[in-house]
This record gives sequence, C-alpha cells and structure tokens, in this order.
Amino acid sequence: MAARLNRSAADIVRFLLQQGEMVTATQSLSDDMIELFAAELGAEVRITEPGAEQEEELLRALEVDLADEGAQIRPAVVTVMGHVDHGKTLLLDRIRSSNVVEGEAGGITQHIGAYQTTRGDHRITFIDTPGHEAFTAMRARGAQATDVVVLVVAADDGVMPQTAEAIDHAQAADVPIIVAINKMDRPGADADRVRAQLAERGLVPESYGGEVITVPMSAMTGEGIDELLDQILLVAELEELTAPASGRAVGIVLEAHLDRGRGPVATVLVQRGTLRIGEPMVAGAAWGRVRAMTDDRGAPLSEAGPSMPVEVLGLGEVARSGDLFVVAPDEKTAGKVAETREHWQRQASLAGTAGGSGGGARLEDIFKQVQAGETATLNLVLKADVHGSLEAVTDSLRKLEREDVKLSFVSRGVGGINENDVQLAAASEATIIGFNVRPDRNARQTAETEDVEVRLYEIIYDLISDVQNAMVGLLEPEFEEIVVGEAQVRQVFRISGVGPVAGCVVEHGNVRSGAKVRFLRDGTIIWKGAISSLRHFQDDVAEVSAGMECGIGLSDFSDLKEGDVIETYTEREIARVA
Repeated sequence: MAARLNRSAADIVRFLLQQGEMVTATQSLSDDMIELFAAELGAEVRITEPGAEQEEELLRALEVDLADEGAQIRPAVVTVMGHVDHGKTLLLDRIRSSNVVEGEAGGITQHIGAYQTTRGDHRITFIDTPGHEAFTAMRARGAQATDVVVLVVAADDGVMPQTAEAIDHAQAADVPIIVAINKMDRPGADADRVRAQLAERGLVPESYGGEVITVPMSAMTGEGIDELLDQILLVAELEELTAPASGRAVGIVLEAHLDRGRGPVATVLVQRGTLRIGEPMVAGAAWGRVRAMTDDRGAPLSEAGPSMPVEVLGLGEVARSGDLFVVAPDEKTAGKVAETREHWQRQASLAGTAGGSGGGARLEDIFKQVQAGETATLNLVLKADVHGSLEAVTDSLRKLEREDVKLSFVSRGVGGINENDVQLAAASEATIIGFNVRPDRNARQTAETEDVEVRLYEIIYDLISDVQNAMVGLLEPEFEEIVVGEAQVRQVFRISGVGPVAGCVVEHGNVRSGAKVRFLRDGTIIWKGAISSLRHFQDDVAEVSAGMECGIGLSDFSDLKEGDVIETYTEREIARVA
C-alpha cells in the first residue's frame, strides 16, 4: 500500500501508532486503516472485492459487445419466498407437475432450485428459495436475480418472522411483489387477516387501496394457481422485461456441486446474451469450456437464452453460489480472470485462518471454559454437500458468537469428510461438522484414533441448536450412529417385476436384511431408508459378512450407480456431559 501512495511503510506504521493502532510493516491492514491513512494524505482509495478490477475489465468488454444488440422480450424470473412450511415447494410442485417434496429432509427445501414452466404462449422461470431463516443469504441472492417475487403466506398462520425477512429482501431488491395467500382449504384460513398484517408491513393490498396483488389459493387442491400465473404474466408485461438475446452470455450461479460421474456441475441463470456449448466461461474462480447443458428436467440443450435456468458441465472446479458468470472472448482471458480471483480468495482465506487461531475446544468443553472465566474458542472444520448449504451454515453459526465464545473456521469445503479433514481437525483441535455429508471409512478410523469429534446433521435446526446449547451447558443426550457395515455397488441389475438390484461386495462389517441404510455418492447422502431384500447368489439371506458378494434391493430407491456406497447403521442413545 505504501508504494501505491508514494510513501514508505514506516510512514504508515508511524501514523497508525499515533492513532492507537499497533501494526508492523509486514501486517495486512484492515479497510478502516487503509481509509484512515488515505484520508490523512487526501488520497482517494477505492476498496474492491478480490479480482474485481479484472472482472470489471471483462464486463466492460461485454458491455461493448452487447451494446449494439437489439433487446427482446424475455420470460419473467420469479422468486418464490416465504416462511418455512407455508407451501412454497408444493406450489411449484403443482406448477411443474412433479414431486420434489418427498426427498427433502423434514420436508424443508435445502437448496435453490430453478424451473421453467409455460402458461399459454408465455414462459415463466421460477426460483425456489429455502424458507428457513438460516438461508437468508440464499434468499437474498435469489431476490437479486429476480423480476417478480411471489410471497407465499399461509392463510391459517399469517405473517411469520421469515415472511417478514422475505418482504425485506424483496423490497431491498426493488421488485414487484405478488402475495399468494396459501392453504385457503384449511380450517381457520383468514385471507383478510393476512391482508391486514401485510398492510402493517408496508405491503398494502389492492383491496386496501394499495398496489400489492393478493391471490387466495390452495397448493393442495390447485385452487387459484391459474389466477396466480395470470397475475405474474400481467405484472411481467407491465414491467416490459427485455434483454439482448445475442452476444456473449452473462448470468448468475444459483447452485454448484461436484458430481462423481460428471465432475463440477453448476446451475446457472442466464440473464442476457445466449450461452452455447463450446464457449469459454468464467464463474468466480472457476472456468472452463461449456461441455454440456441440460434444462431443469434433464433434457440436453445446445444453447440457452435470457431467463433460462440450465445445468452446466465443463468448469474445472466447483463454482460458488452467487458468483457472476460471463462468457469470455477466449480461454486465455477466462483463465487469467479466474486465476486472479482464486489467488485473492486464497489470500483472504489464509488471513482469516491465521487471525482466528486460538485455544481449540470440543462442543462439550465450551461451557466448562466459559465457567472458568476464559474466552472459549470453538475451532470448526465445516463440510457440506453444496456451496449454498455451506454459506447458510456458516452465517448461522457466526450469529451465535458471544463475547465469551468465539468461532473459528479452520477449514470450510464442499464434499464428503475425508482423512485430510480429520488430520487438519486433530492438528488445530477442531470439531468437524458435516451437513448432508458423511465421513469415509478412513476418516472414521482416523477420527477414533486421533479423538476428533465428528458431528453430522441433515436438518439445519439441529445443527444450530446443538452448538447453541453447548454454549450454555445444555447439550442434550443424543443418538450415536454406529456404522455396522459398508458395501460398494459393483454392478446394477434390472430385474423384471422387482426393479434395480445392486450387485455389491461387502467391504467392511456386515450387512443385514431390513437394516437402516444410507446411500452415499462421493461421501454425500443422497438417500436414507432400509434394505428391502438381501441375497447371496440365488438365496435370500439374513446377513452377509465382509468379503462376500450379495444382491441388495432398497425400498423406494432406484438411482443406483456403480461405485456408490451402501452404509448400514444402528442407533444408540448416549448422554452428553456438559
């Protein structure tokens, strides 16, 4: 910084010491310190995100590229928001005529999903955002990418805390809001009470003389859904939504994950231009050529225009949710921008880790340290199935910090828990928290040897509750899951009248008929249930031991792939000592 301002490092150190800030010449400066010294010199300093200058340079080139292109009417992008369990996913389910509720933990949406539907001659793109307050960041990101917000409010519950948050996000994004008053089929449903509550929040319904459209409906029976779609199209028409359909594509990454067979996969929303197969694209610190694209139903696409949500293959690594993506003029430009961003992200990560070091503690030790009058630091290694979950869990945990309890994220990442994660946790005295992921066998063994605590969750409420209770010494008894056996799928057989059967080799422990199982792909839980049938060659058997081959049929699950892992387990209640 000193060289940029034509001063010496000693000048900065001396000035900051006079202001009461103890720094050295090799230390990184906070934004406040930089602005303070710049103000003293009368210099203008612009603080940007890592890689922002390169990103702006690329965007300027794109602006020129798109400036002469004619704008065309595009489909409206609609974000569905509201309180948890008020019926957002069921509403979308009705609209797209497919069921996505049953596979979700506790019936709670955990990730952003994007779908496109047709109403008459018009298309509408829907973004489904999670309703739990922990996913505030994901909801905010959805609002930034949207044209119209559909706020779902249950007619029997009324406006709830997360409904109010959703209203704040929609108003901050300055987009029209349509209120879907859902569950009108329920006893106690009162649309007028909901309208009155909305008016108190600054959303004045049309029937009260305001501009907010309200549509009484029932996602359960389908009543009112056609009217809701018509109102969305009406608002979209009034907004005169347009975007250039030609030229290089620009958009936003809604979600990203690593797929075993396909590599990094990103769900993106094209906002302008047209994305085509073979084009070089950069998304955050990730880049690559678009190898394949599919729509929300899995159908292959060769190109995607404005307001189109697509799944993209071809990036070299997993992008981050919320990253802007752009199609670059060439691979060299894409690689350079991505490399610069990656460098600065790594520097920021290292600085954060170094600054957060301290006395590590396990969950059950936190309250003891606080009682002893110490400032406790809980070091965490956090792993989640996708970036959206990772951000949400991180933000939730940061909100739990107190004066006497600090959280330090030693490492955060996407994917299953591996041996490296456990070794890092052991070295930094950290607790490993996994959200929708599992440790592999080597990681479990290393965790036992190194006495590293691994806590696994599928519902974010439970995760937050455990950490919060640990801070006040109220960690309740929990169920410990004991892995009994592990089998790897070697071949998948399709049997008439039975369905798919997994030809497996038991690699560890034993597998019993009727046992509880988790189905893992790259360490990520994709299904939980029970073994419905177990065979050794042609015989039905009760148990198969390590080293033996067997055929496994699973209840209500057919997405079997070679290399997947079937993990059987039992549960045992254990008491936690605060």
